[in-house]
Amino acid sequence: MITRVKKLMNDSIQTVGGEKIIELYPETKEFAEKNSLLEDGIKLVEKNANERFAGAYIERSDKETEEFLGEENSSFLDQPITYFKNHKNEFMYMEDPSFELVSVDAVSFEVDDVFGTYNVMHGLKLQKKYGEAIKSFFASEMKAENSRVDLMFDANEGLWNVNFALNNVEGFSEDMTIRAAYDSIYRFLFKLVVSVL
Repeated sequence: MITRVKKLMNDSIQTVGGEKIIELYPETKEFAEKNSLLEDGIKLVEKNANERFAGAYIERSDKETEEFLGEENSSFLDQPITYFKNHKNEFMYMEDPSFELVSVDAVSFEVDDVFGTYNVMHGLKLQKKYGEAIKSFFASEMKAENSRVDLMFDANEGLWNVNFALNNVEGFSEDMTIRAAYDSIYRFLFKLVVSVL
């Protein structure tokens, strides 16, 4: 993870009024500071986490048929997550460049028809050898004893298919907006990748 964050920092250096500045989101900034990754003479600035998914690609689809229902802009993220309880037939798919740091291309979100939980589905681009570390992370981080996490390695794609209930992640609230839910998912995945790599 240190190598990834260093690359992100190198790619993010800007010069403003003769001063070198790197803007990072809170968890990345904290990681960089904790691991002493900042070079002398460069100022580290914390980005507003609410801006993280400003340029995301978002689409809604039908769960049964996977029929495309519509593309959304980032203002869709400001709705409460209960949107998916009111539209149980839908799931949301979101791609964002920030997911690259946490070894993910996209994250899908829906309400489970049977359990009523808010499910998170994504592919995690980590090698099969990290399986035990990934399982151990989920076992220690999920707050409910009966937390159901589906993990399956897809050898053809070279990634882990991951499905878990956001309800079991610390800080979850049904009052969250979709944006806050995705921010929580991002921070959870960041913590996962830091613990595994």
